Amino acid sequence: MYTKIKSRAYNLVNNNKVFEVIIIILIIINTGSVIAETFNLPQNVRDILSTVETVSVIIFTAEYLLRVWTADMLREELSPAKARLKYIFSFMAIIDLFAIMPFYLPMIIPIDLRALRSLRLVRLLRLFKLNRYTKALSTIAEVFKRKASQLISSLLVVGLLMLIALLIMYNVEHEAQPDKFTNVFQALWWSVATLTTVGYGDIYPITIPGKILSTIIALLGIGLVAVPTGIITAGFSDVIETDKDGEEQDEKKYCPYCGHKIS
Repeated sequence: MYTKIKSRAYNLVNNNKVFEVIIIILIIINTGSVIAETFNLPQNVRDILSTVETVSVIIFTAEYLLRVWTADMLREELSPAKARLKYIFSFMAIIDLFAIMPFYLPMIIPIDLRALRSLRLVRLLRLFKLNRYTKALSTIAEVFKRKASQLISSLLVVGLLMLIALLIMYNVEHEAQPDKFTNVFQALWWSVATLTTVGYGDIYPITIPGKILSTIIALLGIGLVAVPTGIITAGFSDVIETDKDGEEQDEKKYCPYCGHKIS
């Protein structure tokens, strides 16, 4: 009886499409609730949002506990205790825990109202729960994993250029406008805004050498910022091609006429 109930619980949280749709809808509703709370809403609407939050947390908590309970069925090669510990410290399990934590924490620890408001923003982590039901985030993670070395190399080049630029700009502009370029951290803000071609305009050079340097850095920034973008784009192409090849290989394992797996 126990094994049968546990098997049903496992299938509910892992293989039940209706349950997946319910969780996705709740995540979307909760995200909309976080956005809605920033407006001046009538009290009855706030009460409805509070009820939705409570119901959602109950369902998310039940889902979390069921996944922990049935983790040994997912990793049968491990003992039940080790399987559950491995799941508890997995990325998705941590996201699940953080998603429900803001609801329970004030009941355990007295928290200042301002801290509570900040803590409630953690509920936005519920968006990451969608990773279970879509391959989008998994694909992005795989791209960064495959292209990690190239991305780190390109970011190191950008960081080196940024460091050189901010030190030169500080020495060039400090005497002309000490209120703007007061220290290297102010120059760092200018360097970031210029290299990313954002150009907020709050800090900018007024000397001729400073303007020349700023022009060079802005032009270099266009090319250097495009390097990581190209690496990520190539990574997406590789992952998509790999997935396509994998699907084709899977199709070859089955008979096109009877649908049975070819041994």
